[in-house]
Amino acid sequence: MEVISSYKVKILHYSHIFDETVAVYRKAVSFFITVCAKEWNVLSKLRGTERNNVMESLTIQTKKNPSPKYDFHQQFYKMPSYFRRAAIQEAIGCYSSYASNHKNWMDNGRVGKEPKLTLKRDTMPTLYKNNMFIRTERCTARVKVYHKKDWVWLDVNLRKQDIGYLERHCKTDEMMSPTLVKHGKRWHLVFPFKRKVKLHNTPIEEQTICAVDLGLNNHAVCSIMQSNGTVVARKFINLASEKDHLCKALGRQKKSQQHGSRKTPILWKHINDINTDIIRKTAREIMEFAILYHADTIVFEYLDIKGKKHGSKKQRLALWRKREIQKMVEHHAHKNGMRISRICAWNTSKLAFDGSGKVERGSYEQAGKTKYNYSICVFPNGKTYHCDLNASYNIGARYFIRELLKSESVMARLPMDAKAHPYGTGTTRTLSTLIRLYADLCT
Repeated sequence: MEVISSYKVKILHYSHIFDETVAVYRKAVSFFITVCAKEWNVLSKLRGTERNNVMESLTIQTKKNPSPKYDFHQQFYKMPSYFRRAAIQEAIGCYSSYASNHKNWMDNGRVGKEPKLTLKRDTMPTLYKNNMFIRTERCTARVKVYHKKDWVWLDVNLRKQDIGYLERHCKTDEMMSPTLVKHGKRWHLVFPFKRKVKLHNTPIEEQTICAVDLGLNNHAVCSIMQSNGTVVARKFINLASEKDHLCKALGRQKKSQQHGSRKTPILWKHINDINTDIIRKTAREIMEFAILYHADTIVFEYLDIKGKKHGSKKQRLALWRKREIQKMVEHHAHKNGMRISRICAWNTSKLAFDGSGKVERGSYEQAGKTKYNYSICVFPNGKTYHCDLNASYNIGARYFIRELLKSESVMARLPMDAKAHPYGTGTTRTLSTLIRLYADLCT
């Protein structure tokens, strides 16, 4: 399996010299999109490099092709060949996406708005090695740019801290051609790195998993589990200071809106930055915990929250970026040879892991007084437990039950999946179910 990671390196001292290069590149992309729109009947039948070759024969003047149908060099003089090919690939991808969307719209009876073809694209150029980008020394490089109506080589300095980070974390990876991007007022080179990894093939009986329950009260609760139902370790991830910073930022934004400010881009940027910091720290702690106990698989719930949010926690639900946490953990897990799995989220928090039934959340008795905490639940047998930890046990148990039953023969698996069977269905299985199932399989 190939895993591609990208890292951003800051370019020092320059702020406006790349504007012309990006403008010429975007103009070239618009030119090739126009050509695709006129010649799509021919291009749609081709694949891969054949499309690029046909596009070049239609637009590039050569000795064998002195009069192309669309003269590219008349508008873009002396553009480097690899720079031009990057624009061709970008244009083909843009028009192919538009064509497929338009076809789906036609097939669905023209329901909704008709897709429109956009010629002006906010794309950034890829600087191919040796043609547009040359690494000269450790912190210097040469980049070909469009300056004063000509394509010239420009020596640029790269930030030392960024290069040091790449040397520490990517020295064994294959570096690919960088992309020129602008973040704020500064320009950066985004370097993709390709790594070949081999994911584990550990038998399910010998696996160790990290079951993760993502939530609003605690950012994540993790449990290290084995196939026999043994819980090896637990971890609560609750970034309290970051949570307080987010609440204060939301309060400031709310006050400004109450005083008549409809648009507050600076405040919202601050809120999004805090939220992004929470995502990264949560994902890092999950990965550190999984690596510490040599987990083979990280198990999440399949969270699909769609539609308009209602209730007192609708803003917290809207800001809850659970998919980005899962996506970030998945990327780093694959880099470390771990697998990712997801299970159905129904009843993971409602059912007690000991099999006693549905839990009651919120109110509980302590020292003869009734207290309220939505993170605490009470089992039908009177046991008080943490609700998210209970859910993480059930998440890991459902993964093991599913995989253990997969490994059995069909004749042995069919009665276990029946509703009348004591193991129940997928959404009613808990940690106690896994313990009973493992004991029966062993006997």
